[in-house]
Amino acid sequence: MRDLMERTVVRCADGHVFSTTSFPMQKAERLGPGRLLRCPRCARLRSVVPVTLQKR
Repeated sequence: MRDLMERTVVRCADGHVFSTTSFPMQKAERLGPGRLLRCPRCARLRSVVPVTLQKR
C-alpha cells in the first residue's frame, strides 16, 4: 500500500535533519519557509526549514 502522506525533510535551528509528515501551510509563500515544529533529536519546539535534497 502506498503512503498517502507526503514527507518533508527539514532542518531545525540546531542543525538536526529529520523528516516529517506535517509541515503546516507549506505552500504559503507569504509566511516564509520557516515553521515551528518539535524536533525529535532535541525534543524542543524549534524553527525548521525545508532541506533541498541533492541528487548524486
